[in-house]
Amino acid sequence: MPARRPTAAALAATASLALFATACTGTSSSGADDDASAETTINFWHAWSEPSELKAVKSMVSGFEKAHPNIHVNVVGGMTDDKMNQALRAGGDKAPDVISSFTTNNVGKFCSSGALVDLNPFFEKSDIDPATTFPKAMNEYTQFDGNRCAAPLLGDAYGLYYNKDAFKKAGIKNPPKTWTEFTEDAKKLTIDDGDSYKQLGFMPNYHGWESTTEHYFGQFSPTYFDKNGKSHLAEDPAFEEGFTLQKKLVDTLGGFKKLETYRSKLGDEWGPKHPFHTGQVAMQLDGEWRLGMAENTKPEFEIGIAPLPVPDDQADTYGKGYITGTIAGIAATSKKQNAAWELLKHMTTDTDAVVSFANDIHNVPSTLAALKSPKLKYDPRYKTFLDIAANPGSTTTPASVNGGTYLATIQQFGYDYESGKVTDLKAGLKKTAAQIDTDIAQAK
Repeated sequence: MPARRPTAAALAATASLALFATACTGTSSSGADDDASAETTINFWHAWSEPSELKAVKSMVSGFEKAHPNIHVNVVGGMTDDKMNQALRAGGDKAPDVISSFTTNNVGKFCSSGALVDLNPFFEKSDIDPATTFPKAMNEYTQFDGNRCAAPLLGDAYGLYYNKDAFKKAGIKNPPKTWTEFTEDAKKLTIDDGDSYKQLGFMPNYHGWESTTEHYFGQFSPTYFDKNGKSHLAEDPAFEEGFTLQKKLVDTLGGFKKLETYRSKLGDEWGPKHPFHTGQVAMQLDGEWRLGMAENTKPEFEIGIAPLPVPDDQADTYGKGYITGTIAGIAATSKKQNAAWELLKHMTTDTDAVVSFANDIHNVPSTLAALKSPKLKYDPRYKTFLDIAANPGSTTTPASVNGGTYLATIQQFGYDYESGKVTDLKAGLKKTAAQIDTDIAQAK
């Protein structure tokens, strides 16, 4: 099972921080004068809740306490962002000194509000260069406007799962590397059954589990904002190309209505009857966790994994993907920030600690050294995700002062465009960009 459920966490939690950015009174310079060598106890709040995950966190913390016998860690699991935010505002002895959140999209809020301290001074003090320690995309999504208020703590990489048996029957020898090849293969793999399908090559609709706008666009390497912080949605041709590609897939594979009718009858994304598991869908855009979930259902076909395709004119960038992940930071209200840094540094930069946690949680390691560690245990097919994470061409979505609101706005436009509610793409992109700018201005 995945340690996170990124799509739900990325968008649903955005609204929960709406008041948080202006309500927090913490500052990034408070409390960093404690003696980390003294006997002390710190609080670590995290969101993991499954028994195996809690065990993994306990093991990681135990390793830290053995290396730092003077620092004791009180661990509180299963904490939502809402609960963390309330505690970060309130402070006090029982509040967290270190937090870990699944909501990568809220880094901009955490940083701009002062809820989490700027970690740059801590990294400098420890002579650690984040740019050479973390994969490029992870290094990017843990900072906002020069403030590095978070560090990556494992990650998720997105790639292409495919049914090797279905490929063989359709005469397809290799996974597609460009979107043109992908479209052709998806069509070959689709077996119509009147107003439904016996097998669908790929579910392109934006409600199709992980087929969100941000995951598609990751392969086009777009620029979401210009140097002045204005939405680049209507200016960067990557967005128009991405929307056009997805709409072509929808039309080629039967049209929005037919696809939605089929989708509504398929299994749940997180259940054993996921349509890729059952063979009802031959290709799936998904994260690294899908392999274990699929194999647990004992599918009647061999599973293949490859990077997602790239635009035809970017064929030389094949191998990249979209990256997101769990973040960790130090509470601005903490009176034990130096001790908290020792824990954060251990969890996020110690190679053995990162590797061990990745092995236990089954997420992608979040340092370049851990990605290459011989101690990393994984199915050979899983290496695709390790390579995507390490690829400097892999992308993420930039932090914003209002969290993932701009991504939800883009996604909503995607729903309207794929369904035919909006037909003028260029005009729609301009209108959506204007809405994004308005929302950000209001948040500021």
